[in-house]
Amino acid sequence: MATKDTGSLRALRRTNSERMLSALMEHGALHRAELARICGLSRTTVSTIVADLITGGVVIEVVGDQVASAGIDASEVDGRARGFLQANPRAGTAGGLDFTLERVWCHLTDLSGATVASQGATAARDTPWQERLTAGLALLDELLTQAGLDRDSLVGVAIGVPGPIDLQTGVVGPSLPGQAWAGVNVAAEFARHLDVPVLVENNTRLEAVAEFTWGAGRAARDVLYLGLSTGIGSGLLVDGNLHLGGARGGGGEIGHLSADSGGAPCPCGNRGCLVQFASLNAVLAALAPVLGEDAGLDELLAAAADGQPETVEVLRTAGEMTGRVLANICNLLNPERIIVGGELARAGELVLEPIRATLRRTAMALTRDVEVVAAELDLGARAGASGAAALVLRQTDQLVSALLATPDQQTAGEAV
Repeated sequence: MATKDTGSLRALRRTNSERMLSALMEHGALHRAELARICGLSRTTVSTIVADLITGGVVIEVVGDQVASAGIDASEVDGRARGFLQANPRAGTAGGLDFTLERVWCHLTDLSGATVASQGATAARDTPWQERLTAGLALLDELLTQAGLDRDSLVGVAIGVPGPIDLQTGVVGPSLPGQAWAGVNVAAEFARHLDVPVLVENNTRLEAVAEFTWGAGRAARDVLYLGLSTGIGSGLLVDGNLHLGGARGGGGEIGHLSADSGGAPCPCGNRGCLVQFASLNAVLAALAPVLGEDAGLDELLAAAADGQPETVEVLRTAGEMTGRVLANICNLLNPERIIVGGELARAGELVLEPIRATLRRTAMALTRDVEVVAAELDLGARAGASGAAALVLRQTDQLVSALLATPDQQTAGEAV
């Protein structure tokens, strides 16, 4: 019976440790009384478990002059309270990898979200997924070594790939032609090499997480991110939580919502899809007679900056068509803020203002008062990789399990 009781107490202590560390990860610095209230535990239990978490290096205590220098607002705290508790930023490393058709980027942060290292590498469009996986792992190891770390410091790795991920099977669905990861269970393949939790997400959604965490989505709770790139994707955060794409993971394909029901057929089976008007490829195709068949993003942006009339008009149309689709989404979801990213967003107000004007004209009165802003972070794989690292930090349950992976030495007679 004693053995059973000891096991039960250890399990309860583990649960309470996880609850407390989760609260610190979610709420940031807390003093002991706040932590006890949030977790529904006695102060004695909190003090006992905190002592062990501090000894184990998972939690640190900030006291005295350190409070202000750490950016902690203690103005409303009872003067009798002791120092603040924080999850130790150096207790682990979050890793993010993001793969586009031509790049892989790796981004490492500590547990506070501060960048440890960030770097990318190029890849040929026809590079098979096996070689991309090897390159991603090599880049991860290189950055860890540069930072004086190794894989043992990792608490989780998130990976971004183009295309939808089937939530039931874990397999990546087809998206762009030549997508190397289509048909691959990316999480399972990386898990063969990494002894930590592995998360996989569409890279546009990871850009949304990055913007919400460190970019134009700061201080908002309900954010819709729209990526106007070669394709058009989106990411939705509701009350700070990333929407994972519905029953199977296929949600968020805004590019295949119809902007013109009488428009041209789309390979998806719909007509007049937004991607036919507001993707980078569609805009360049419309401007080919003016800019040339081989024109790319640089030529487009230069013509836009010069006020070239045909370019301005095509961008205005792209913004209006985007606004039509977003008006319906605003009526359905009523987001607080819409962030427009991707290559086309670099045209700035030439795209953003037609979006805003169309929303004001066509969305319901209660939903049209939505902020529409440009993304703030770097484009493409770098933003996706930073969003991947942020996703690891936001997956509190998996993160806490990794941090508390060492055996619990608690004895039956101690507080739980």
